[in-house]
Amino acid sequence: MNDREVVGRFAPTPSGFMHAGNILCAIVAYLSAKSKGGKFIIRIEDVDTLRCPRRAAADIIELLGAFGIHSDEPIVYQSSRAEFYRTAVSKLSRAALVYPCFCTRAELHSDGAVHLPDGGVLYSQKCKTLSHEAAEELAKTQAPSLRLSVPDEVIEFDDGIFGRQAQNLARECGDFVIRRRDGVYSYQLAVVADDGESGVTEVVRGADLLYDTPRQIYLQRLLGLPAPEYYHIPLIVYCNGKKLSKSDGDSAARLLKSMTAQQVIGALAFAAGIAQDERPCAIDDLIPQFSADKLPRTNIVLPELLMQ
Repeated sequence: MNDREVVGRFAPTPSGFMHAGNILCAIVAYLSAKSKGGKFIIRIEDVDTLRCPRRAAADIIELLGAFGIHSDEPIVYQSSRAEFYRTAVSKLSRAALVYPCFCTRAELHSDGAVHLPDGGVLYSQKCKTLSHEAAEELAKTQAPSLRLSVPDEVIEFDDGIFGRQAQNLARECGDFVIRRRDGVYSYQLAVVADDGESGVTEVVRGADLLYDTPRQIYLQRLLGLPAPEYYHIPLIVYCNGKKLSKSDGDSAARLLKSMTAQQVIGALAFAAGIAQDERPCAIDDLIPQFSADKLPRTNIVLPELLMQ
């Protein structure tokens, strides 16, 4: 991997307001790539167009620009890449790794279901044994999701912040959905396909996505894509430990109504250990001093300056 050009990315989902945690993630992703002389790209993860209006994506791009964060390449929108994802699913299907699933949400979350850290459940593989004829009959009245079979195998990787990670796919993840029953391709599939095509060599994102990484590494292997380096940064929380949330209406844009972008950057950089003090600064001023080793391994408390 060392002989490849460093390519980092920030890939927000425009389903709500950006909050300070999202901005910190964008800052760290940008600094990580630029500090290595690499390229930084922005991708809009709007594969679910009903939840992700284009206006929201435009607002995110404008907000990132206010913080000095710009893409070195044309911005990619997942909503325009359905055919690309369809090709990836076809490749997996030809390898006999994909099967239709007709289970309802109620069936998936029935009594005795094993709940997973990401809010899902360990799939029982009920539909995996359906005959082709039975699946065709069911498909006449209901559209299935598509699941990817996983092996009873441990996937290991070294995270640049949290160190060695390991997950048994069969026991801790289970066969997972790569296309929903409404035809929307899953985050897991889309992110892997897009990172691969864009030549992404490092992924900086929140620690809440650490659990997803082993299945994405598995997908990379199946699709013949190289695995990037991963850096999962700790989440920003309020002083009471509550996580920042788009659904709560936390908005980074609101911060810029009462302070400058440089003030926000300085406060976040100091809270994350990147800067030695909280003084305002432009994002490019932080490039020479950036190192992922400076980031903490525990949640970051939202700076008092940004508690508005």
